[in-house]
This record gives sequence, C-alpha cells and structure tokens, in this order.
Amino acid sequence: MSDKKLRFALFGNEYQAKKSASIQKILSCLSEREATVCIDRAFYEFLTQTEHLKIEGAQVFEGTAFDADFVISMGGDGTFLKAASRVGDKQIPIIGVNMGRLGFLADVLPSEIESMLEDLFLGRFTIEDHAVIQIETDGEPLQGSPYALNDIAILKRDNASMISIRTTINDDFLVTYQADGLIVSTPTGSTAYSLSNGGPVIVPQSGNLCLTPVAPHSLNIRPIVISDDAVVTMTVESRSHNYLVAVDGRSEKLQEDTKITIRRAPYTVRVVKKKGKRYFSTLREKMMWGSDMRN
Repeated sequence: MSDKKLRFALFGNEYQAKKSASIQKILSCLSEREATVCIDRAFYEFLTQTEHLKIEGAQVFEGTAFDADFVISMGGDGTFLKAASRVGDKQIPIIGVNMGRLGFLADVLPSEIESMLEDLFLGRFTIEDHAVIQIETDGEPLQGSPYALNDIAILKRDNASMISIRTTINDDFLVTYQADGLIVSTPTGSTAYSLSNGGPVIVPQSGNLCLTPVAPHSLNIRPIVISDDAVVTMTVESRSHNYLVAVDGRSEKLQEDTKITIRRAPYTVRVVKKKGKRYFSTLREKMMWGSDMRN
C-alpha cells in the first residue's frame, strides 16, 4: 500500500479554530506521500477565510460529490456522524481525529496524526464495520437523510405532556410506551443518547439493536435488546398531534398519523482503527468504565 498514491477526503467542524495546526500537519503528511486531497467546501472556506490558512494543491467538493480511498473527519463524534452521513453507502473507510471532548468514534488524538498516517500508508490498521439503521415513513415524508449510525429517536415536541408510542417488532405487538420518547440505537450508538437514558452498552458487531425509553411513565418499562434483523414499527399519539424524529441528532417534525418503520440499512460504515486498539480499553479510558472514584 505504501507505493500507491492514495486519495483522501477531509471533513471538519467549522467552529473549532484550534484545529488549524492539526490540519496543516495532515496536509503536510499527505503532501509528502503525494496523496490527492479534496476538502469539503464549508470546511475549506472556514480554514482559508476564517483561519486564513494557505492551502495549496487541494481540491474542493460539495455534498456527496467526492471519491476517495479514505475519509478523515476532524472534530468530535458529531463531526464524525456528519461525515459518515455524507459517505453513505460509498464504503469509504473513515478516520476520526478527535478535536472535541469525548472522542469515542473520533479516537485519534491530534498528537497521533503523524503516526496514524504513517501506519495507514504501511497498511498497519484494521477496519471495523459498524451497522447503520434507516427510517421509513408512511404518511408525511422525511426531508433529510434517513440513515443513522448512532440512533433514531422519537421524541415529544412540547414540554408539558408525554407521547404514546405503539411499538411492534416484526409485526408482533411489544408495548405502548407512555414516555417523553423512544430511542432505537445501534451498538455504536449504545454509548451515546441511549446510555444517558439508562440503556446498556452493546459491543460493536454484536448484531443487536436496543430500544430505550426516554423518561417512561412506568417503573415496569426498561430497555430491551433485539436482533438487528428485526423490523421495528411505531405509531405515535400526541396532544400536540405531532412529534419529533431525530436521526443521529438531526430533528424533523412529523404528524401523529405518520407510521414509522426502522430497520437495518443495506450498508455499513467502515471505521479505521489503529492496530491493537481494543473496544474495552476505549470503554475504560473514554467512559471511565469500572472506575472506582473512592481510590
């Protein structure tokens, strides 16, 4: 792989000025390897017009009009999710450089950029396939992307009253949730919004989805883990006659007579990991898993 001239597509958060040195480091490393670089237009304009960086030799693209051997996401996990959405079913492996806080998906530190790129060109890396879920609506159409790497959440719009979410699994009635919402998460998303609502941690590639209620109006309602080949169908009743659907945090309003179906998408998101990097060590380091604060 070291002899091949690789192509890279760069995405980034346009609100973090501190990434300037890191982007220069990445561009310098890629230039030394004679790699082709293309940068998302919004990120390029931020770097050149706001940060006044001089970027030479890079191409600029918009939307999904790019092709590459690897994608580099510079930001936090939110930036990574946006990059994954733009990559879609292209099957381009994504490298997440953490310029944010937690960095569970974007787990390459700025100080590790040079060594990560060196390992990349030498073929010293692994690729994880992460499941994606999709939402279909019968009634009011969804305007944005229907695919989520982390989760799809059904949520109330107003502050006063909960919503009723009648839920079936493979056409088998499960329960009607009386709650502020319901989260359907992938293993990747199990450490995100679902976890903050009491959901379990699910190891990637385990072949499961989790349904986690948001503030349920019953002590008898708990998260439930199902197979990721199951089809989840929901209908919602609300006093305001509408509700929110959040697809990896991108929210849209739907009318209550809209039927929702969630299933696994026909593609995966490919994530580049450093060789030897283990999920449970990341869980301990990033989430303080098992730490005893008394020590």
